[in-house]
Amino acid sequence: MKAVSIKTFGDPDGLRVVDLPEPTPTSGQVRIATEAIGVGGVDAVIRRGSLAAHGFRSGHVLGSEVAGYVVEVGEGVDSSWVGQRVWAFTGLSGGYAEQAVAAVDEVLPLPAGLTGTDAVALGGSGVVAHFALERARLAPGDTVLVRGAAGSIGITAVQLAAGRGADAVAVTTSSPERGERLQELGATHVLSRSGEGGPDAPEGFDVVIDVVAGPELPLFLDRLNANGRYVTVGVVGGPPPADFGTRLMDAFRTSLSFATFSSDTVPGPERQAVRASQFADAARGDLRTVVHEVLPLEQAAQAHRRMDDGEVFGRIVLAP
Repeated sequence: MKAVSIKTFGDPDGLRVVDLPEPTPTSGQVRIATEAIGVGGVDAVIRRGSLAAHGFRSGHVLGSEVAGYVVEVGEGVDSSWVGQRVWAFTGLSGGYAEQAVAAVDEVLPLPAGLTGTDAVALGGSGVVAHFALERARLAPGDTVLVRGAAGSIGITAVQLAAGRGADAVAVTTSSPERGERLQELGATHVLSRSGEGGPDAPEGFDVVIDVVAGPELPLFLDRLNANGRYVTVGVVGGPPPADFGTRLMDAFRTSLSFATFSSDTVPGPERQAVRASQFADAARGDLRTVVHEVLPLEQAAQAHRRMDDGEVFGRIVLAP
């Protein structure tokens, strides 16, 4: 089968299309013939070599979420899965391939009316957005800022915050055109990447959901209202300054809260319940997915170049 692996870490030119044996599902797993493969920010972080300390090595096959049809089950898995159209989380590897395996507990049947392409634009990111807003204790009437809102996590967070009664939903993004698209999804104010602009935008926010992190994170900590809650869900802009916590201590009397969030800390059944609900909402049109482009699997390097260049609005999807 065809797959895409990392030959050398760094820029996208280090990705290679390779031929590998079809994977065999072990106990508790299923094998899926993939039809859609999500390209996520974590894939880019791994490809750059930023997580080398966590054991990623040359030859690693990227990809964590796929959609397709179950073609084989491992020991202990009900054979009725065979032939079902599903979304699956493959971990942090194995998704960029014509065939992928996943634990059956991380597999979810897709409702009629939801394409595989839309499923991989929502499956991983929607859960992060949902539980990040829970971690931030979002309440009706709160003012919210979504930093780095043009990606799939941000796009879902904007919709969820607006739907849960936020008084204002501001976004940071790189262009007025992207801002207009985010306003169509529920954003009320559009700011530049550095948080400037929007003369009628709130000066402070009760909740910040941050996909970016990076060196400018302290500037956004300064935008929190008293009792404000800041939740970082990604580091696509790199790590924040090592001393960013001094901002929190300087504002000690305003009782600010800072948290990181990974959906790995949410029990699997809870993740799957939220994901199933969001898939049903998307199939009905109550929750919108945004797919920037669908590219052939062989063009995974091109997909990563577009992410690195900041061209992507929503999610790029690969199709074998």
